[in-house]
Amino acid sequence: MIDWHNIDTVMLDMDGTLLDLHYDNYFWLHYLPRRYAEIHKLEPDEATAKLHAVIDEHRGTLQWYCLDYWSDKLALDIRSLKEEVQHKIAIRPHVENWLARLREHDKQLLLVTNAHRKVLSLKLEITGIDQYLDEIFSSHDFQHPKEDQAFWHALQSARPFQRERTLFVDDTATVLESAKTYGIRHLLGIHQPDSQVERRLEGYPAIHHFDEVMPAPKGVTTPIS
Repeated sequence: MIDWHNIDTVMLDMDGTLLDLHYDNYFWLHYLPRRYAEIHKLEPDEATAKLHAVIDEHRGTLQWYCLDYWSDKLALDIRSLKEEVQHKIAIRPHVENWLARLREHDKQLLLVTNAHRKVLSLKLEITGIDQYLDEIFSSHDFQHPKEDQAFWHALQSARPFQRERTLFVDDTATVLESAKTYGIRHLLGIHQPDSQVERRLEGYPAIHHFDEVMPAPKGVTTPIS
C-alpha cells in the first residue's frame, strides 16, 4: 500500500517498468545474435557465444546501456537494428491510466532511465508515454548509470527533489538498492518485467501491474492508498 499523501515526486524507470522488457530481451538475446551472424558471416552459435561473453563483461556499467558503444564494438548500427523489431515495443498493462491518475493528483512525474537517448527517442515515438511526464533523464546525460551514487547526486543537482517524499519504481534490485542508499524513502519493484518470462523481484515491495497501486480519483473523500 502507498500513502500518496506523503509523495510529491514519482520517479519511474522505463524498460521493464513502464514498457514491456520483452522487446529488449528479445533484441539482445535473440535478434541481435542472428543479425550479427548474418552481417559478419559467422555461424549462429559462434555469434551468440561471442556476443553474450562480451556483453556480460559490461553488466551494470554505463557501456552496458550505450548504443554508441555497442555500435562501435560490434561494427553494427544498433539503432537501425532496433528499428527492425520496433513492433515489439509495448506499454505494460495499466501504465497509461496510472500515469494519468497521478497527474490528476499533481504528482511530479520524472522518467529516470539507463536507456541511451537514441533508443529512448524510438520508444517515446512509438508509445507516446512522454505526454504524461514532466521531465526525462537518461543516465547518459550524467555519465553514470543508476547503479552508481554519482547518478543520484547529478540528478539532484539537475532537478532537486525531497528524498523522503519521493517514490522510485524500478524492476532491478541493484538499482533499487542504489536509490535506497541515496536515501529515497519510497521504493517499489516490478514482478515479471518481461511479459514472456516468469520472475518475482525479491527484497523490495513489488507489484505485477500498476492497478495494484492506483490512487483514488481526485475528489474522492476516502483515503488514497
